[in-house]
Amino acid sequence: MTTLAKPAMRPARPEFSSGPCAKRPGYDLANLDVSALGRSHRSALGKKLLGLACSETARILGLPEGFRVGIVPASDTGAMEMAMWSLLGPRGVDVLGWETFGLTWVKDLKDQLKLSDLNVYTAPYGALPDLSQVDSARDVVFAWNGTTSGVCVPDGDWIAADRQGLTLCDATSAAFSMDLPWDKLDVTTFSWQKALGGEAAHGMLVLSPRAVERLESHTPPWPMPKIFRMTSGGKLMESIFVGDTINTPSMLCVADYLDALAWADQQGGVPALIARSRASLKVIEDFVATHPWAHFLAQTEATRSWTSVCLTLDLPDDKVKQLAKLLEAEGVAYDINAYKDAPAGLRIWCGATVEASDVQALMPWLDWGYEQVRG
Repeated sequence: MTTLAKPAMRPARPEFSSGPCAKRPGYDLANLDVSALGRSHRSALGKKLLGLACSETARILGLPEGFRVGIVPASDTGAMEMAMWSLLGPRGVDVLGWETFGLTWVKDLKDQLKLSDLNVYTAPYGALPDLSQVDSARDVVFAWNGTTSGVCVPDGDWIAADRQGLTLCDATSAAFSMDLPWDKLDVTTFSWQKALGGEAAHGMLVLSPRAVERLESHTPPWPMPKIFRMTSGGKLMESIFVGDTINTPSMLCVADYLDALAWADQQGGVPALIARSRASLKVIEDFVATHPWAHFLAQTEATRSWTSVCLTLDLPDDKVKQLAKLLEAEGVAYDINAYKDAPAGLRIWCGATVEASDVQALMPWLDWGYEQVRG
């Protein structure tokens, strides 16, 4: 048994879950503007706040002129499936999958939409597919950051500026914490509960003018549920993108999201949020560099995520799970087990709402916990 003493310092906020993620520093439910609670989302007040959520998202993300932002049902999954069901079909599709959620989009396109002209490019956990295989004449579906593997695309250089096809990007664990090249992305989806620590069940759908053109010129050959429909009479339902949601949102969650957006703006916007995330990753990088039993699941530094940071340990699988349970029991790290489909390990959320000081305080506990469980 180890002689390592139990660390004296503890993370002030031990919430390191990769979704729903930690609330912003200083968060207080009592400070939310709840004036719309009990009011219809179709009321003038409801529409104003929903429209503000859309416009502030666009402003803080720095979206180009002509891009639309809408609030849609069912979190990032709903937004991605809404986009795929609505837009795909006119061209062949390349889909990339290297972890759980990217592989979900593969399954959707193969087994549900049953696309006949489909190229599937996959890689094992920790790696990326060969991005050079993507054909710019075809549509491409991919995740910017693999939430369950800690592997992200390094940049958008592999996406052709003069592409003919559309790019559909699942950015749920990248939006607000990674630099997204909006001129390369035709559809971008995310949800409130990741990088900004919002509440679940609401998705965000960002459309470029090229995506709108496809929507208005293409009629999907399969049934389209009401919550997927974005056009009427061959024209985009513009009202969706100014706060007139398809279904009823939670106005409490809207208030929470507006609070998170205001905090993000106060920090200095996306560049400041990226810096916060990268500072937390640096803490873990320094730890891994001095502890030979800990390794990043990502095979290269260039593809290493700084939001969903995934580690493997030189321990049997059951010992890794035991370590995560021990740290949760100690109240120093909640929900850091690897995702169920991923290799055994730890997944520590380092998105912008997490303080680097809390990640720093966690590191001695990893050291202590490892010594406790290794036997």
